[in-house]
Amino acid sequence: MKTKAIRLYGKKDLRMEEFELPEIKDDEILAKVVCDSICMSSYKAASQGTDHKRIPDDVAENPIMIGHEFAGELVQVGSKWSSQFKVGDKFSIQPALNYENGPVGILSAPGYSYQHIGGDATYVIVPNEVMELGCLLPYKGQGYYPASLSEPLSCVIGAMHANYHTTPGSYVHKMEIVDGGKMAILAGVGPMGLAAINYVLQREDRKPSLMVVTDIDQARLDRAESLYSVESARAKGIDLRYVNTKEMASPAEELKDLTGGYGYDDVFVFAPVVPIIEQADAILAFDGCLNFFAGPSNPDFTAPLNFYKIHYEFTHIVGTSGGNTDDMKEALQLMGKGLDPAGLVTHIGGLDAVIDTTLRLPEIPGGKKLIYTHVELPLTAISDFEEKGKTNTVFAELHASCQKHKGLWNLEAEEIMMEKGHLLK
Repeated sequence: MKTKAIRLYGKKDLRMEEFELPEIKDDEILAKVVCDSICMSSYKAASQGTDHKRIPDDVAENPIMIGHEFAGELVQVGSKWSSQFKVGDKFSIQPALNYENGPVGILSAPGYSYQHIGGDATYVIVPNEVMELGCLLPYKGQGYYPASLSEPLSCVIGAMHANYHTTPGSYVHKMEIVDGGKMAILAGVGPMGLAAINYVLQREDRKPSLMVVTDIDQARLDRAESLYSVESARAKGIDLRYVNTKEMASPAEELKDLTGGYGYDDVFVFAPVVPIIEQADAILAFDGCLNFFAGPSNPDFTAPLNFYKIHYEFTHIVGTSGGNTDDMKEALQLMGKGLDPAGLVTHIGGLDAVIDTTLRLPEIPGGKKLIYTHVELPLTAISDFEEKGKTNTVFAELHASCQKHKGLWNLEAEEIMMEKGHLLK
């Protein structure tokens, strides 16, 4: 089987190449990739090359496929797995294998460490360890892009589960956000912040009574509110507030005032910015948990914390950088119940858009960049479909479809892309 893939050879050395995949072994699976959403982690991997912990030292000689937020369908199943998987099954993948005895070490992961599996490809070979670790996940929902976005959604699910609080008079830590507590999501209207808001609003087992979402970009705040409204949150018993802290004289004090001076039980930081971390620390309530979600590129990144509060008020900090397999299963289950992650997506592209998009990702505004690997299409903002539709009927169809869904990507648009995407060159 021939595949076309984006492969990493070294720092900022990405190449689109077509080559023959080897025949699969009895313990492997051949899969067709339909779509992949580009993650900031791929930008970091491409920028750092072999300095990245997941990138093998020999990529110059044995390049790896990039992309780790992908979905597709199975094409050929090795005999070892024929009782569990069948041709035509739709799938998503948990890329964080943590497989100690794997061929490339404990941090091996599809999209970082393997020659024949990564999301930015047309066809891939799923290695045995992915199935052994239960990381090839069946997807039974509609379309493909929700399954592709299950990995980023799992990251915010994991963050919520990783927060913890103490039990007075003991050393028992209670995992999870405080049910009925006060929550703040700082710098919270980027793609991952939107995923967090969506998840909180969809949860049935626990929820905050107050959820404050901040940013300094009013347009982004307005878009977030149009997707996840205050009214819809209120119907679920959540007091949701979108707050622009840009012009506040004292953001921490004013944010704390929204809680009546109590502070926040759970604070999530979605940008590696020192003033935001200081702000998060300042608004923590007694026994409050600060979750530093946004991974910095600089390994020497530091920020001050109030150790008086840590000692006397039992405030604490956790850091999460991804979800586990159970988190991805939860994400897929929620999607099966109607959670639509389309609000994360602002741009669509083809395989030929991956290299430029990955290397320039921090410079490109908007949310998730969703790639359809069997299509050739420069990265295009959904908001540009209307203009492009004046000269291309397929873009006109895509625009009409998105307009029916609050301007968002959707299953109908995906079907148009898969059927007519070759006409968008």
